[in-house]
Amino acid sequence: MDGTLIDSEPHWHASEVKLAAKYNASWTERDSSQLVGLSLAEASRIYRDKLSLTLSDEEIVEFLTNSVQAGISEELTWRPGARELLLSLRKRGIKTALVTMSLRRMAIQVVESIGFDAFDVIVAGDDVVHGKPHAEPYLKAANLLGVMPSECVAFEDSISGILSAEAAGTVAVGIPNVMRIPQIPGRILWDTLEGKSIKDLRALFP
Repeated sequence: MDGTLIDSEPHWHASEVKLAAKYNASWTERDSSQLVGLSLAEASRIYRDKLSLTLSDEEIVEFLTNSVQAGISEELTWRPGARELLLSLRKRGIKTALVTMSLRRMAIQVVESIGFDAFDVIVAGDDVVHGKPHAEPYLKAANLLGVMPSECVAFEDSISGILSAEAAGTVAVGIPNVMRIPQIPGRILWDTLEGKSIKDLRALFP
């Protein structure tokens, strides 16, 4: 979701800066990039340790999520081509799942802003034991959809995300946004979802 469906990374960065400032600490865009795609539990641990905060993981997650939700309620930017491709899939009756490490309440907020019935399934960060890069989020999504992971195409903008999708056995497509995804043999990378169609997705399968 974050960075693939919507351009929410600026909101996350602003929220992290805001929380750091409350404790007279600084937080940079490079710092933020290190958290992209991670589970909120892992990201909050890294954040807390780097800034030597006494806050709990839960307190950090709660503050950041509330701040980001407030931000996207004022300005929600869709990533190029993502909403259009999603709509074309739904019109053809193709099953879809949203797999995100954000909390479910934030995922629902985004889904309700799309303007059409976009997803059959939502798997959020608080729905799994092991977050990305573990395979569990995508394995759970495929199971809830009633399909094999190998029948799924997963779109990801982060290293952590694409490792999760690859570990689950999906056809993983990396669409780099704020961070670089290394090109390795067998990995699929697209510059954008803009102009992509069901035909392009079918071409991913032998």
